[in-house]
Amino acid sequence: MVDFAGWEMPVQYAGVIDEHRAVRSAAGLFDVSHMGQIRVAGAGAQDFVQRLTPNDVAKLAPGRIHLSAFLTPEGTYIDDLLVCKTSPEELLLVVNASNAANDFAWAAAQPHPGLAVEDVSERWALIAIQGPKAAAIVAKLTATDLGTIRNYGFATGQVAGKPAILSRTGYTGEDGFELFVEPADAGAVWDALLDAGAPMGLVPAGLGARDTLRLEAAMPLYGQEIDRETTPWEAGLDWVIKLDKGDFIGRDALVASRARPLTRKLIGYEVVGRGIARHGHKFVSGGREVGVVTSGTFSPTFEKALGMGYVETALAVPGTALEIDVRGRAIPARVVPLPFYKRPR
Repeated sequence: MVDFAGWEMPVQYAGVIDEHRAVRSAAGLFDVSHMGQIRVAGAGAQDFVQRLTPNDVAKLAPGRIHLSAFLTPEGTYIDDLLVCKTSPEELLLVVNASNAANDFAWAAAQPHPGLAVEDVSERWALIAIQGPKAAAIVAKLTATDLGTIRNYGFATGQVAGKPAILSRTGYTGEDGFELFVEPADAGAVWDALLDAGAPMGLVPAGLGARDTLRLEAAMPLYGQEIDRETTPWEAGLDWVIKLDKGDFIGRDALVASRARPLTRKLIGYEVVGRGIARHGHKFVSGGREVGVVTSGTFSPTFEKALGMGYVETALAVPGTALEIDVRGRAIPARVVPLPFYKRPR
């Protein structure tokens, strides 16, 4: 157990590699109640979130979710987040635990006459079940037709007899659900899921497996791949930016920066041979530093060391040979396409 953004969180239960492989082959259960939630409600809620975030909320149908961001006026990341749209008058924003208080303060500080902008993080516990057998396990405990909930969709219902929002989202690259439940119900729902899923291979999983899974799926982590120094263009997240939707915070800066050539770009790499690079280690080419590793690990799926990082744009081409300085030792690596892992369809 470790402190994580003020929460006591499990790094592992039986072991990171076993938990990781269980998610890829069957299912894993994660307590992610540390995530923050902001509710925006009232006439004009959609317009408010449209101004706050760069993705196009107007094109988001009720019951659907998309990835978006809070951006600085300079077009860099305050945080990445999910926008869940119940209706044009009610939206739920799911933000990172490490930024939850600051995200709420920032959102609430924007003009919102007549709207409720509420930090509802204490209202929800959040349990994620992820893996190819996740839907079959949840189906044992709910009357909700899970087939009607598409990827990045949600519905209200019950799980194990407890009220829940069933969101078909996750941070592992696998199919699965994030279940919003009342905190008082979380223990019972967790136990019911484990009981129902154990015969199918479900195991509890901690932060360690969550990180290796999201890295294989090339999902960015705030504070590593994205931060207040990083634009969506550099991070390869331009698909969440809808410049044609109208004004939003950071838009002018993004338009200006898009007109300039990128000086760096996020890449995937794999180590050639032995050694593991970690966050902060430097990429080297031709005897000079050319970038920095943002995330690195041993991949339980591919059984090799891999990761992500930023390099000079000219070097961000798959197949490019690099070195990584790991405590004074040069480790050979090469640029590879992202994501490393895509689940079978």
